[in-house]
Amino acid sequence: MTTPLKKVLSAIDNINQTDTNTTLVEGIEHPKELLYGQRMSQCLAEHWLDASELLKIAVRAQHIKRWHLKRSEFKEGKAGYYQWRINLGKFHGELTASIMLECGYSTEQAEQTAAIIRKDLIRQGNAKQNDDSQTLEDVACLVFLEHYFDDFAAKYTAVDNEEKIIRIVKLTWNKMSERGHEIALTLPLPQHLAALVSKALAL
Repeated sequence: MTTPLKKVLSAIDNINQTDTNTTLVEGIEHPKELLYGQRMSQCLAEHWLDASELLKIAVRAQHIKRWHLKRSEFKEGKAGYYQWRINLGKFHGELTASIMLECGYSTEQAEQTAAIIRKDLIRQGNAKQNDDSQTLEDVACLVFLEHYFDDFAAKYTAVDNEEKIIRIVKLTWNKMSERGHEIALTLPLPQHLAALVSKALAL
């Protein structure tokens, strides 16, 4: 019997399967956000064995239909960037909540998951409420470091802008919990990336 969780994860994957943006892995093109969501779930499953159903959904849906809101549709600069990110969080949360309701979850569960995706709870004072949102942030940072950092670093190395790389590593590190830091330090990064991380953390 298919569980509500499996139905939701399948529905998220079906949407992300339609992403026309692709990521090349070992010569094979994959829909970009489908692969991202699956990598997020793999990371969560490997390092957070006690993750709740709602967190599992939030992690898979972190970038659901991300291409729907393009960065170019918002103003340039930091203000436009943050507006884009806030709108993305709301969009991802609302779409995920609607899928959950269709699959049998309660309104309360759907809203809790949307709040995790929006990372609302990180901004609240209750540490217990922060846990799932913080774990989502940790997973996103770990997936970036393990799967996307190399391409990011290469882009800025090509234009001799190591300062930008160092700044992003420091920003990423500051978003993570102590648990996230511990895991990050065990990632099998190539030597040139490990060196960049070490340099960023030494500053």
